Amino acid sequence: MYIQELAYVANSNGNKINLLPKMANRHGLITGATGTGKTVTMKVLAEAFSHMGVPVFLADVKGDVSGLAEPGADNEGMQKRIDRFDIRADWKYMGFPVAFWDIFGETGIPVRIKVSDMGPMMLSRLLGLSEVQTGVLHIVFRVADDNGLELIDLKDLRAMLSYVSDNRSELTTTYGNVTPQSIGAIQRALLRLEDEGGDIFFGEPSISIRDLMRLDENGRGYLNILDSTKLIQSPLIYSTFLIWLVSELFERLPEVGDPEKPKAVFFFDEAHLLFQDAPKAFLDKIVQLVKLIRSKGVGIYFVSQSPADIPNQVLAQLSNRIQHGLRAYTPTELKAVKTAAASFRPNPNLDAEAEILTLGTGEALVSFLDVKGIPSMVERANILPPQSLMAPAQESTRQRILAGDMLYTEYKEAQDRYSAYEKLKEEQERAAAQLEKEQQAEQAAKEKAAKAKEKEQAKKKTTAKRKDSATVKAAKKVARTTTNTVLNTAGRKLGKAIARGLFGNWL
Repeated sequence: MYIQELAYVANSNGNKINLLPKMANRHGLITGATGTGKTVTMKVLAEAFSHMGVPVFLADVKGDVSGLAEPGADNEGMQKRIDRFDIRADWKYMGFPVAFWDIFGETGIPVRIKVSDMGPMMLSRLLGLSEVQTGVLHIVFRVADDNGLELIDLKDLRAMLSYVSDNRSELTTTYGNVTPQSIGAIQRALLRLEDEGGDIFFGEPSISIRDLMRLDENGRGYLNILDSTKLIQSPLIYSTFLIWLVSELFERLPEVGDPEKPKAVFFFDEAHLLFQDAPKAFLDKIVQLVKLIRSKGVGIYFVSQSPADIPNQVLAQLSNRIQHGLRAYTPTELKAVKTAAASFRPNPNLDAEAEILTLGTGEALVSFLDVKGIPSMVERANILPPQSLMAPAQESTRQRILAGDMLYTEYKEAQDRYSAYEKLKEEQERAAAQLEKEQQAEQAAKEKAAKAKEKEQAKKKTTAKRKDSATVKAAKKVARTTTNTVLNTAGRKLGKAIARGLFGNWL
């Protein structure tokens, strides 16, 4: 609840425990075993932030966060809780301004990201690449950037991988070594990502951070609910997308110092997925974001089962803490309880370690920052009930909200504009056409040369034939001449012989 400009969250023995709006961007942690009330606590905080005029982003892992869109249901149990917290004068069941989002586009506004916006580091985390493969992906992005090739969807990235592979001998000198093995590994990882819905996730229109920062006509912040019931089955997409959102906020929001209230608040449910098997570069990125984004007026609240799920570098930045009950039966679990208790400012009148083991549903150990930014001593308290519906919202409510949200129309249809894939395809087609033209010209030249050679050979043949014919004629003429000469000589001799026979030697 939001009463007298304070977020009334819990009550300890009749004393209100308020989260100060000015300290809400110092981040927070909600932990506890399954079924102890973490989701209800998250909803109570989200409602208070909405009343403050602060937009909120929440991941709906189990499906019941959607109930924020509808007024709560009155019953005897709720009436008892209202009386217990002495809030009847201010109490009102109500729904809150909600925007439903869904990466798969099935139950909310479709969520898409351009490949180039995610960048090589986060994409490497998403693909589960090795350090060497990550280096190659950085080269692919750099080559695309240097050549004005925009990477929007996965087919753009796949086209760039093929381009870099085909031209790796020329690119190695400028950008570094690229091996076919690394390219092949990245392409195989892309296939796995597509199987998990990555082909839907990457594209346009890309989500704009400004669309997560809306207020309704009454000045209440929108509660942006990402349907994660299906997405949580792809934990890498889930965790990487959430960190990308925070990264985008950090990049685009101006510095505000210490505002009177946050500009936006993000809740990361199942926070352990953010850090599970995270490479050092990715973990360093998260730590940097958590440390620096406070100055942009953004509060981050991690929701997980145990503080041990959160790395110490991040845990040290989470100043507002709510610890629900933990169950401990093994040495490891007992150690987690001790760690959780040690994370609070001690209270001499309370044994935090023992209390954690006896907390019931809806109870928690609470410590918020005071006006001086100092953590208050830990107290055992009861968390207020939400004013909205405890259960999931009705499907008719979801459909009504989507139908009336202008963003649904804006993001509904995917776009496929001219980008790296189309440009490289055109270049390949031009190159193929040029190659075909050159081959045709070469073939024509060969045919021309062959015809010229054939003509020359025919000419030589004709000339040789003519020479042979002249030789034959000359030989015949010689033969005729010789024959005539012989005949003439023989004739003369014969004539003389006949004459001598007839006339004797008188002649």
